[in-house]
Amino acid sequence: MRKISVGMVLFPGFQLLDIAGPKDAFAQVKVLSNGECEYEMLTVGTTRSPLLSSSGLTVIPDRTIFDPCPHFDTIIVPGGLGIFDVYADSTLCDWLKVQEKRCRRLAAICNGVFAFGAAGLIERKSVTTHWMDAAHLSELFPSAHVDPDHIHVKDGTIYTTAGVTAGIDLSLLMIEEDFGKRMAIDVAKYLVVYLRRAGGQSQFSPLLDVQGGVDSQVEAIQDYVLAHLHLNHSLASLAERVHMSPRNLSRLFAKETGSPPMAFLADARIDAVRRYLETTEQSMKEIAHRCGFENADSLRRVFVKRLAISPVEYRQRFRSGTSAVAS
Repeated sequence: MRKISVGMVLFPGFQLLDIAGPKDAFAQVKVLSNGECEYEMLTVGTTRSPLLSSSGLTVIPDRTIFDPCPHFDTIIVPGGLGIFDVYADSTLCDWLKVQEKRCRRLAAICNGVFAFGAAGLIERKSVTTHWMDAAHLSELFPSAHVDPDHIHVKDGTIYTTAGVTAGIDLSLLMIEEDFGKRMAIDVAKYLVVYLRRAGGQSQFSPLLDVQGGVDSQVEAIQDYVLAHLHLNHSLASLAERVHMSPRNLSRLFAKETGSPPMAFLADARIDAVRRYLETTEQSMKEIAHRCGFENADSLRRVFVKRLAISPVEYRQRFRSGTSAVAS
């Protein structure tokens, strides 16, 4: 039997799903392998008392950071609002530094990465976190390269993820590394989840954060672009539509959304492609036409550059319903 030991750090106010999701995924490995492979999981508390999770459920840890612990192959630190009360604690930081030297890998889910930052584990490392915490993480730990729009990032022995459910993506990544892709697929099927989302997949639609003001000229342009993605737009043609100069439109657009008009157009086209891939059986050629790309090859190049995954693979992973046409 091959056994991998995992230590899961708990603190007051931790996110329960960040622990429960990976724990269920790891536990299924033993079942599916008929006992040939196993993750031995122990919870390690930052206090000697029972720990109240963010959802209100109390967990009694198996060990604490003050106790002798077995050798862990993997350490996982969950997120949760409670992390901001403990991440700079010197005892926790020292414990993580020791584990970093002993373990094969350390993982932080969601804003659990703040504990890694305080322990000095993400200097000059590429990391991610929940998009709402990305700016704060960059401010506190400027030597880290924070990518706010990835599901998960692996840099050496340090693994970091986006918010909450990304912990399941992390566990599937680790299962694939430890026991092969077939096992990861079987676990994903059992959990009724995708075989993990690509690390480069966006955490959320880029359009959610760049909406113009109500009844403004910017909103009018956005509505027009979204309804006519197939047209060959230019900054000049968009400006002409609202009787403005290109320079003034760019200035107003940036003021209201923080993004120039052509960047919004590019995001809108990628967002539309994703929706077509997820919900329709249309060919790449047809999707390219509908979304304003010159041809299917142009669509593929832009899509891969933006999301680090091909349209065909994206469709295979995220298509809902019956199998899709990939031509």
